[in-house]
Amino acid sequence: MKRLLLTFFFTGTVILFLSSCDKNKVFENYKSIPVSGWEKDSPAIFDFNITNTSWQYNLYLNVRNKTSYSYSNLWLFVEITEPDGVVKKDTVEITIADHAGKWLGEGFGELKTRTSMFRRDVTFSQTGVYTIKIQQGMSESNLKGISDVGFMIEKTE
Repeated sequence: MKRLLLTFFFTGTVILFLSSCDKNKVFENYKSIPVSGWEKDSPAIFDFNITNTSWQYNLYLNVRNKTSYSYSNLWLFVEITEPDGVVKKDTVEITIADHAGKWLGEGFGELKTRTSMFRRDVTFSQTGVYTIKIQQGMSESNLKGISDVGFMIEKTE
């Protein structure tokens, strides 16, 4: 009986801990990249709704790569379109492997997920639907080895 209670307590603690980790997450989504490769003219597009302009947010770009990916980095062209149509553009480099070739992303086997800070402590000026467009900016027109691209927003405390 004591062992059963201890097991329930431990399981409940783990569930509580895991659920508290996501309490600040406002948005997270991934777009799959075709096995044939990520074409330069095929951006990953995400729509997200901002309802509170007084909060600050951290924005992340997430990349899932296969261990067969040929590079240690990934250049991205990022555009954010505000609800009033104003577009803000940026170019971002994500380091995917260190100088020794060790993958920096999390995961087992041939798939690694790299979470990279895009913007810290962002305050959105308007409520409404924003659109983020993420396009690969590497020299290859068809980039192989990237399986998913994601975007995440979390509220800062």
